[in-house]
Amino acid sequence: MEEEKGLKKEKKNIPILPWMRNPIDITTFDQCSLDLLPFIDPRLVAALKNMSITSLFPVQLAVWQETIGPGSFERDLCINSPTGSGKTLAYALPIVQMLSTRAVKCLRALVVLPTRDLALQVKEVFSALAPAVGLSVGLAVGQSSISDEISELIKKPNVEYGICYDPEEFSYELQSAVDILVATPGRLMDHINNTDGFTLEHLSYLVVDETDRLLREAYQSWLPTVIQLTSSSVDGNFPSAADLLPCTYGSLKTIRRMGTERGFKGKAYPRLAKMVLSATLTQDPSKLAQLDLHHPLLLTTGERRYKLPEELKSFKVLCQSKLKPLYLVSLLQSLQGEKSIVFTSSVESTHRLCTLLKFFDNLQIEFKEYSRLQRQSVRSKTLRAFRSGQVQVLISSDAMTRGMDVEGVRNVINYDMPAYIKTFIHRAGRTARAGLSGCCFTLMHKDEVKRFKKMLQKADCNSCPTYSASSEVIESLRSVYTSALEKLRENVESEKFKKSKIRLKSSNVRKEK
Repeated sequence: MEEEKGLKKEKKNIPILPWMRNPIDITTFDQCSLDLLPFIDPRLVAALKNMSITSLFPVQLAVWQETIGPGSFERDLCINSPTGSGKTLAYALPIVQMLSTRAVKCLRALVVLPTRDLALQVKEVFSALAPAVGLSVGLAVGQSSISDEISELIKKPNVEYGICYDPEEFSYELQSAVDILVATPGRLMDHINNTDGFTLEHLSYLVVDETDRLLREAYQSWLPTVIQLTSSSVDGNFPSAADLLPCTYGSLKTIRRMGTERGFKGKAYPRLAKMVLSATLTQDPSKLAQLDLHHPLLLTTGERRYKLPEELKSFKVLCQSKLKPLYLVSLLQSLQGEKSIVFTSSVESTHRLCTLLKFFDNLQIEFKEYSRLQRQSVRSKTLRAFRSGQVQVLISSDAMTRGMDVEGVRNVINYDMPAYIKTFIHRAGRTARAGLSGCCFTLMHKDEVKRFKKMLQKADCNSCPTYSASSEVIESLRSVYTSALEKLRENVESEKFKKSKIRLKSSNVRKEK
């Protein structure tokens, strides 16, 4: 017990880094019309208007000023901004602007995200902007086979059949087919280690989105590998990539030298500019040190580390523990088909809840399951149906919490109360995005109220009224609920039996081998 108290005390006393003590307050910025935005390429203005974007949100304007404006990317940026505030466009727009004048195609910008779904979403944003200025965007997430990805990322030289080439005059050079790559860490490492012609030698920009999660999980040591492959050597030339990645890069070279000019003492120059982002950015110095940041600048919203969207309304729903699904059904019916996401504590809970609700007769609510145990193709299909309105309610594990942007989500429902304020913020952030309003309902028992209130105070949320579910609806559903529970038990037993048969069959196959 004493050890636990000591650990808690030690955790509270983690020192705040000096550069985090005086951040730039994003809330002091107003929205800015594209027509008034300095230095922006007119082609990008047209692309943004095609996306129905006519002005930049405060976080986007703040980042623009520190990259394209007076800041000129002199410092690495750490952006701690609420979910739905527009962080993706905040980094996508300046990167595309900076690369719009490039003469030779090579991989110059890398965006790393923790999940496939999030990477696909970010890639869509870049793909809406980059072609307008002649740039290409690639994706490396393991959605397709690695050979298909390689064909998209690496360009082979044109060789005409039937013609003999002098090997002294003709070199078989592999080149990048993309200027910008959006990737998950695992597939990025696959390409770094195994793909001929894949190089980070020319990388100018690195974006680490959902930073706290990417720093918390090692992902095959992707970060130290990227840092090493973009550092300078003693003689000033690009160093260890040739040792680590035995392949031909071609004649184009990016030389990074050690210099003292413009504050780069002991650092490679031209440097790799970094942007790290999260709605719950870590303050742990040991974790931030992994990023090797250069004169970092913190952009945040006010003094509070944790912040909920301004237009979010939070409610608690008090329920009897054994009747919790009925309170959920009553709540969903009262929302009358509004687009909603229901969060559970695990993939198993998600599957059980979804299966249970299927056994309710005449529910008249279109809902689907969404979890990381499903195949990517199934998740993508479900997400498309939810976005289009064919599905009204998504029942999800925390696979949906990070960064996912679905237009028109009016409500978030915590079927299982989250254990941490970080999880609550990321869940609640699926609604009330981009200045729109939204509601977050959290189902709980009476004995959980005190802990819930204490958790919300960390985000400066001191008001969370009680939403009363209809007792008449709950009573009318009791008999249906009893029948649905019995069917759920039968379903669970059936699934267990099927799984045991599959395990037995695979075991017998191994024995035969």
